[in-house]
Amino acid sequence: MTKQIFVGKVPVGGDAPVSIQSMCNIPFSRFDELLDQAKRLEEAGCQILRVSVPDKLSAERFYDLKKQLNIPLVADIHFDYNLALASIEAGADKIRINPGNMKPDGLEKVAAAALSKNIPIRVGVNAGSLEKEILHKYETPCAEALAESAAKNVKLLEKCDFNNIIVSMKASSVKTTVQAYRIFNKNYNDEKLPLHIGVTEAGTMRTGLVKSSVGLGALLLDGIGDTMRVSLTADPVEEIYAAKSILRAAGLDNSGLEVISCPTCGRTTINSIELANKIEQEFSYIKKPIKIAVMGCVVNGIGESAQADFGITGEKGEYLIFKGRKVVRRVSENEILNVVRQEIEKLIGD
Repeated sequence: MTKQIFVGKVPVGGDAPVSIQSMCNIPFSRFDELLDQAKRLEEAGCQILRVSVPDKLSAERFYDLKKQLNIPLVADIHFDYNLALASIEAGADKIRINPGNMKPDGLEKVAAAALSKNIPIRVGVNAGSLEKEILHKYETPCAEALAESAAKNVKLLEKCDFNNIIVSMKASSVKTTVQAYRIFNKNYNDEKLPLHIGVTEAGTMRTGLVKSSVGLGALLLDGIGDTMRVSLTADPVEEIYAAKSILRAAGLDNSGLEVISCPTCGRTTINSIELANKIEQEFSYIKKPIKIAVMGCVVNGIGESAQADFGITGEKGEYLIFKGRKVVRRVSENEILNVVRQEIEKLIGD
């Protein structure tokens, strides 16, 4: 088990649940749009939010954004330690840096400022920005290179008497990412530092979701990962929904609605594909753990329904509502969505 630290009021590591992160993709120069996106992310379930601080304007407006949010706000900094200092002064709940990209005197100042405010620093190592000496040693941004770079950068902060550290090491390659975290966790993480996991530059909704699911799923099932981001070339709100689904699939979160549904086959006599999608979309706001099985026929429908709060399957063009292994109701296509709403409302009210 890793040690526990706090990002704002959110515990990370130890016995805390895996927290979900995302990052805004709108600059501070378009503040109203940035604020709207940040609020949408918060509403979707983002627990820790990161923003880029690449210039003085961003640092100056950091507090204006933070004061309108109820979740921790993290400043993402590269190279210029003065921007990190300004963000800390503006109330940043965490700083993300790559210590190797900062001059020693600047890093010492950032560490001292973060220590004085009792906020953590994330050592964020990426395959695309490894140190020249490490690239020279390994000739490629391999897993060993990422893990060694992370360990080296952690030591830079520890030399500044700073230990409130979160670590990440990401690549666009799923295999490289997973191996890097495993190597770091086994060979370098004696201090049990909490780990931020993610596959960087994973891609569009389709490919990015697949790569993130494979990579993050493998790590989570290994017991590696205290906080996570699904990186998608898409509206960042989609990252939150994806992260929730991954945590649920890994058995680490049972909140919200889960729809169990079959791919259908030639025995199907109802439009279960359309129904499953409608249910998932309409009731995505639900926080209470609810499981619904939407099955095309009775072959597996009865068994799957027994594991759910209720199930729906088809027989001769009708929709059958199951509870346990018993049919409790038969309804037509015109009635089914209203009946589902009624059953869900009963479960929410219980």
